Amino acid sequence: MTGTTRLSGILLDSVILIDLLNGIEEAERYLQDREGSLSISAITRAEVLAGLDGAQAEKVRGFLDRFVLHPIDAAVADEAARLKRLHRWKLPDALQAACALLHKHRLATRNTKDFDPKKFSWVEVPYRI
Repeated sequence: MTGTTRLSGILLDSVILIDLLNGIEEAERYLQDREGSLSISAITRAEVLAGLDGAQAEKVRGFLDRFVLHPIDAAVADEAARLKRLHRWKLPDALQAACALLHKHRLATRNTKDFDPKKFSWVEVPYRI
């Protein structure tokens, strides 16, 4: 993505929502300050729900329903495959990146191992813990 592309929103990586569910205040403040510009991918939804039991998952599903959900369609899958080969990312990370890039969103994450904001202008690290 070039520096001239205007980014229109924020795609939340799973770790940000997991932080919120674990009571991390920085995550709560970050989400409150950006309400209305946030979305999630199908990957984020699955990763968050995978760590919860039935009763917890039902409650969190309602919370996740408040976000715009970006599906994994053919365009996202194709771009993820390209990014996986290029950067040697795990497939979920490549899918997150592809989703953010194709929807012209910044990716909000704490995963600086794979998504170094110095290397990728579309990555935002909202806080550190």
